Amino acid sequence: MSQHFSRGSSPVDWCEENYSYSPLIAEFFNTVSNALFLVMPPFLMHLHKPYSYSMGPGIQVIWVLLIVVGASSAYFHATLSLLGQLLDEVAILWVVMAGFAMWFPKAAMPPQVKDKRGRRTFINMVIVLTILSTSLGFLQPAFNAFFLMTLGVPSICMLMYNLRKEPDNRTRSLGRRCILLWVFAVACWVNDRLLCDAWTSMGFPYLHGFWHVLIFLAAYTGVVLFAYFDVKNHNPYETPEIRYWPVNTFELGVPYVELKSFRYMKDGQKSHHL
Repeated sequence: MSQHFSRGSSPVDWCEENYSYSPLIAEFFNTVSNALFLVMPPFLMHLHKPYSYSMGPGIQVIWVLLIVVGASSAYFHATLSLLGQLLDEVAILWVVMAGFAMWFPKAAMPPQVKDKRGRRTFINMVIVLTILSTSLGFLQPAFNAFFLMTLGVPSICMLMYNLRKEPDNRTRSLGRRCILLWVFAVACWVNDRLLCDAWTSMGFPYLHGFWHVLIFLAAYTGVVLFAYFDVKNHNPYETPEIRYWPVNTFELGVPYVELKSFRYMKDGQKSHHL
């Protein structure tokens, strides 16, 4: 068991040259590029506090899991240990499966699981599948990364399914941006994994670090969109709205979901102060 904790015990070694910037960090840029996973989720938790009060704490669980992904990925790339690889991949699996359990479109479900009891059955099925996938991941770690990449496809299909029915232009624009970020992220991952020699010969073996940045931006944007669609589909009286921090008119800011009940509360506070 101890060999799984040792540096370099993972069969996976990305394109970046090892220990070229620090004697303590195997892949320096691949390690520090996880910073967004550690810095942004606490702020996103703050922005979505009103949302979680109305809709439950599920979205906050996703933000916490993204922190776990970032910490696990940084540990893996710093050590290239098998334990780090498994922690990284299992954390990603849990984030994706948690999203499926919470936000899989009701209309896309089989008829027998569309009611409230069926939804609970669906969640239990996802939990069982997650446990099985986690166990298989520990048994066959070499196949984990490629298996996890395939999970992005149904996520994007779910997003496109919801965007197709969405009338709001700003929401559709954010959805297109999310899909584009995912495509660029996957392109970076594939190039770093399969075309390492070519990129190394050009002196740029850092595409996996760009994958970290782009996939975080795509992931958190996707979480915001799925949270928005969940309210529209199941609690439309809340009239959700995609807003941007710090200035709502600046669409390259940080998107978040605001509910009608919170907008009324803010308006009431303003009137009280006046």
